[in-house]
Amino acid sequence: MTGTRHVRTDAHARTTLDKAADENFPVAPFFLPRAWRADLMAVYGYARLVDDIGDGDLAPGGADARLLGLDPALADDRLLLLDAFEADLRRVFDTSGDGPRHPLLHALVPTVRRCSLTPGPFLGLIEANRQDQLVRRYKTYDDLLAYCELSANPVGRLVLGITGTASPERIRRSDAICTALQIVEHLQDVAEDLGRDRIYLPADDMARFHVEEADLAAPSANAKVRALIAYEAERAGRLLDEGTPLVGSVRGRLKLLLVGFAGGGRAALTAIAAAGYDVLRGPPKPTKLSLLRAAGAVLR
Repeated sequence: MTGTRHVRTDAHARTTLDKAADENFPVAPFFLPRAWRADLMAVYGYARLVDDIGDGDLAPGGADARLLGLDPALADDRLLLLDAFEADLRRVFDTSGDGPRHPLLHALVPTVRRCSLTPGPFLGLIEANRQDQLVRRYKTYDDLLAYCELSANPVGRLVLGITGTASPERIRRSDAICTALQIVEHLQDVAEDLGRDRIYLPADDMARFHVEEADLAAPSANAKVRALIAYEAERAGRLLDEGTPLVGSVRGRLKLLLVGFAGGGRAALTAIAAAGYDVLRGPPKPTKLSLLRAAGAVLR
């Protein structure tokens, strides 16, 4: 019986990890050392699961709630799930207890120990998803940047921690890249986010371009929406420019990984521009060829 439950739990975790293939950037590419790949996938599993909790995208049936010690009937209470998830995260760092309950958090334990990771970035991702339940509009660009500090920047800091390359300057550059990637994702997903009653386009910018919420609900973008998206895309591009020197500050296979992150963001921006900044028809996605071209441009 125990063996069967273990197999089902591993399969449940694998379903979450398989979502890595749909990201704009490579999560743990083959050319990295095996230990790095394992650690990056452990962190990805954590980040993907907390986002799925916040977005209500968990697998049906309440399995994750049960794994976190909750009644599966409470699986739709996102704030309660996030609280239980945070409690399980704290078990990762508590060496005196029995360890975390959820398999994706259990898989995180060796990474945290090996890389001496601290709770801060992990807690930031949880807090970002709590904020998603309570804050559905952002008035200013600075408000959005503060959200990205919680929702995106911790990921880059964890990558630097796993690879043992963190420094104040590299963290600053990494934050710029991660914030840019988050904003690009928001631009791709305007229609999907609106379906969740969330708008990540700053209200001040919407007013500047005379864009109303009703404009975002249309099947295709009008000229005002396209101008707004182009403006936000340009700002994201400047953030990528600010962060790209991070690539030149490291060597070897880590450089290639960071090229993938920065190149993925640039390729996504190219896809948005190629769609005429009409992101309402569906998320503009980069092709494999455009990803390779963008990666080459970052390397040069």
